Amino acid sequence: MSTAFSSLPAIMHPKEDDIQMMLSANVHTGTKNSDDSMSEYIWRRRKDGIYILNIGKTWEKLMLAARVICAIENPQDVIAISARPYGMRAVLKFAHYTGANSIAGRFTPGTFTNQITKQFREPRLLIVTDPRTDSQSVKEASYVNLPVIALCDSDSPLQYVDIAIPANNKGKLSIGLMYWMLAREVLRLRGTEPRDIEWSVPVDLFFHRDVEELKKADEEQAAKLEEAAIVAAPVYEEEVGAPDIVETPAEDVVDGYDATAGYDATAAAAGWDGAAAEAPTGAGW
Repeated sequence: MSTAFSSLPAIMHPKEDDIQMMLSANVHTGTKNSDDSMSEYIWRRRKDGIYILNIGKTWEKLMLAARVICAIENPQDVIAISARPYGMRAVLKFAHYTGANSIAGRFTPGTFTNQITKQFREPRLLIVTDPRTDSQSVKEASYVNLPVIALCDSDSPLQYVDIAIPANNKGKLSIGLMYWMLAREVLRLRGTEPRDIEWSVPVDLFFHRDVEELKKADEEQAAKLEEAAIVAAPVYEEEVGAPDIVETPAEDVVDGYDATAGYDATAAAAGWDGAAAEAPTGAGW
């Protein structure tokens, strides 16, 4: 590892986890085409025709770019641009954590050259995701002597690009990881984040997220909440020691008269004696 990164100080050498993350995100995977100016960053070509980038030079250029960004006194003088959808979220997060400005989406022509426009800006450093997709901003940067840092694939043109970081600029994982590593190194060089402690910001925040995936995740979360809200009906325990209430059947009550009011259950159990019964009296009998 020390011989591969001899041009860097020992403190800036990559860890094994960093290299593993870059390989997992396919940072080293290029395209089937190559540009002559990118030949020094290409390691080899696979049998299927895809060029493989030198990941060691990717790390060296990443560290160089971070040192250049830290050299800018005012962080707001740095602008990160991405017209590619996979890099919009990464650009916004990079600007948020480093204090830079960002332009996500279409770049308005004349932003750097036409002072009449409302969006006119005068930055000191430009970071682009793809020199070909962001060619308008790179061309205007050359008019105002603005240094450019770019993520360059195997087929990217290097015209007007001052620092080319060889990396896969077409995959959402690769773009997000590169901006995450760049932001982390910038904060470390500024002294905000220590090197011996892992950065608390997860790399997932820099990855592009599709709208359909977000809707699907929201629907799944809503379904889980509905399942948790369904609670079984409460079961109450029977009251202990309460007197038993015997209700009078409806057929024994006629016009408010209770037929069982004078009924003696003990006498009925002993048996009625016809002789002992009192003779009815009254004029109606």
